[in-house]
Amino acid sequence: MKTKRDPTHPRDGRDPHAQAKARVAAHLARAGLKHSRARDAVIDVFLATHGHVSVDELTASVRHRTPTVGYTTVYRALKLLTECGLAAPRHFGDAQTRYEPVREGTHHDHMICTGCGDILEFEDDRLEELQAQIAHRHGFKLTHHRMELYGRCGRCASSADAPHPRKAR
Repeated sequence: MKTKRDPTHPRDGRDPHAQAKARVAAHLARAGLKHSRARDAVIDVFLATHGHVSVDELTASVRHRTPTVGYTTVYRALKLLTECGLAAPRHFGDAQTRYEPVREGTHHDHMICTGCGDILEFEDDRLEELQAQIAHRHGFKLTHHRMELYGRCGRCASSADAPHPRKAR
């Protein structure tokens, strides 16, 4: 039976949260930017996030911990995390940018419900292998990819009435 490795705990025992914070600190030093407790609060909350969050959603989460953090601080911290390769902006057709943490050694794809907006992450080794085979057949060297499948989730597909309310992402 194949078990799925927890991406937050690498096999080599290194703490991914500490590594991410070190990466941010190095980026700040190179850019000549100062340390900020408000930025650290945003980064800590974001790195603990699973799923896809908007700037508004992350701002609300951070304010539970640090009420004085503003929208601009959150936006700038997400920009910094994106520059460091620790956050990936995603656009799922709802005119809102969502961010998800990038964890080394992991990859997943998305199914997006066009009825309610739910986003389901999935992994499939067979799809990954097929994509590699197709790229090889065409002489194409893959560097990265993103797969997004759009349709209706089971609840929306079976509902003749209105779609179910959006869940938190």
